[in-house]
Amino acid sequence: TDCTGLSIGDDGVLVAKRPVYAGKAYIEVTCPTARPQMAQVRPNVLPVVQPDGSKKGSSVRVDARIDPASLRTAVLEVVKSAAAKVDLTEAEIIVSGGRGMKGAENFKVLEELAEVIKATVGASRAAVDSGWRDHGDQVGQTGKVVTPNLYIACGISGAIQHLAGMGSSKVIVAINKDPDAPIFQKADYGIVEDLFKVVPVLKEEFKKLLSES
Repeated sequence: TDCTGLSIGDDGVLVAKRPVYAGKAYIEVTCPTARPQMAQVRPNVLPVVQPDGSKKGSSVRVDARIDPASLRTAVLEVVKSAAAKVDLTEAEIIVSGGRGMKGAENFKVLEELAEVIKATVGASRAAVDSGWRDHGDQVGQTGKVVTPNLYIACGISGAIQHLAGMGSSKVIVAINKDPDAPIFQKADYGIVEDLFKVVPVLKEEFKKLLSES
């Protein structure tokens, strides 16, 4: 599960690459004997390729009958969120807030920026544990693993469990007034400043750029 790369070895066995130790290292996993070979891929981590008509495959129908009495779990109800926003795992742009937001009411500045750039708002575990955002907004090892094109981290220090959830983002921008925050080690671009000064400026600049395009 949570694979970030797939390949076929010389022996025809599927090789799956996945993170371990909260994203600190990667391992390659194979199934030499078990069939069928299966792997679950992290959302948005692999590029979409054009179909190759020269490659052929075959389908094998398997009569997989499962005795209901052997099942230990059951789906009792499916409850969909009433929110119309794009789910974090499918978002191309994410603006996340952490402990530096200082309160639930301050996430409004992130929501305003997100509205301009058509982003989804996320949060760190610290923000969720403080009751500022719902658990469904949590990014990290104990929340959702995301791989957006752009991840803007506001007031997030960069705990290991959070980095494990967003470290595969294509571009990471960190805004934090602490120059020693670990998030800067992972970021492509960093702004050492109070987020409440930076985010409103970003919002206005994005407005100008988007209006000109």
